[in-house]
Amino acid sequence: MTSPVFCVEPTQGISDAIQLMLERRISGLPVTTAQGELVGIVTEGDLLRRHELGTVGAHSWLKDLFLSPGRRAEDYVHTHGRKVANVMTEQPATIEPDARLSDAIDMMAVRHVRRLPVIENGRVIGILARADVLRALLPLAAEPPDATDDTMIREAVEASLERGLGASVRDLVKVETYRGAVILSGAVTDERLIPAAQVAAENTPGVTSVTNQLIVVGPFVGANVPAPPF
Repeated sequence: MTSPVFCVEPTQGISDAIQLMLERRISGLPVTTAQGELVGIVTEGDLLRRHELGTVGAHSWLKDLFLSPGRRAEDYVHTHGRKVANVMTEQPATIEPDARLSDAIDMMAVRHVRRLPVIENGRVIGILARADVLRALLPLAAEPPDATDDTMIREAVEASLERGLGASVRDLVKVETYRGAVILSGAVTDERLIPAAQVAAENTPGVTSVTNQLIVVGPFVGANVPAPPF
């Protein structure tokens, strides 16, 4: 997460929020009370539909037919209001500091949000954005170090194939190694297994290159099927 986090209060003007986002090069701000209690979040998306920009747009007659006066008033406040409280998203999704990264990613996907305020003892202590997730991924996605033991690399590739694609696929793929260079050969019954085997090999520590010579054959190629009796 990013900490400390920049926040705005609901009583501040939207110009304050815009200026802070531009100065700090961030796309969203938690909205907190003077006591630090989270009450919402304001993002660039909340400020895209504004009457000043001419981006409010006219309602179609069909939408007007089903739009209640209350919903129309709500839209008007959001597009014309001058305070952060008028435009912010209330009850934003949050996460605790000891939560797993996978839980945060799942919440971002389910709630369709780009950032999660991190809450501890009722107060905002940080914010987790998609950029923070990428920073955590970068060292994990870096090229693996070279290794000199080709036998260990071959066994590791075979283990990766079994973990990712199953023992049956591992038995179909022949793995050869030479100074970290891997050659995959053999015949598989589904063309989708070819790039999958490539990925499994590339993700194995010590592998420096992968030559993929796998081919696809039908499941019954080379099998002798006896003719039915007459």
